[in-house]
Amino acid sequence: MTRLGTPRPHGNQGHHLLLPGDKAPNFSLNATPDQKVSLKDFRNHPLIMAFYPADWSPVCSDQLVLLNQLLPEFRRYHEAALVGISVDGVWCHLAFARERQLHFPLLADFEPKGSVSRMYGSYQESVGESSRSLFVIDEKGVICWSYLSPVGVNPGADGILAALDTMHPEIAGQVAKTG
Repeated sequence: MTRLGTPRPHGNQGHHLLLPGDKAPNFSLNATPDQKVSLKDFRNHPLIMAFYPADWSPVCSDQLVLLNQLLPEFRRYHEAALVGISVDGVWCHLAFARERQLHFPLLADFEPKGSVSRMYGSYQESVGESSRSLFVIDEKGVICWSYLSPVGVNPGADGILAALDTMHPEIAGQVAKTG
């Protein structure tokens, strides 16, 4: 089932999930204690951003492991990159990524807590965590697709793949022929 759901407002401070057509806000977050990752690092490649509540939770683990398994498929679309973002700290992310054998960066939206999640409209003030939301950003930094999932539901990757297909129909045809 393709999840091309309509983004919904949420949060108790009127934050709204950013929509397709919105310019993706720039960010700079730690991937390791001494390495920051910024939106501009992904210029000229599509970027998949997966905001999630917390490392080690069962649904987050399942979601991120699934996305990790699909990395080769994502990369077929002009080397699309994937990042995970939560309010957990860098050391927690590194341990979690190592344990789950994740091969994409987990970014620490730790201090100021949730600042990037807030910019994207993906922060739950009531619990102090990121919502479970997905964004696909094109090579020019424009959001092409966004989705807010119920926090207890793994949104899968159908919506991501559909967005990448729409962005790059020439590749979608190749994937269908070879897949």
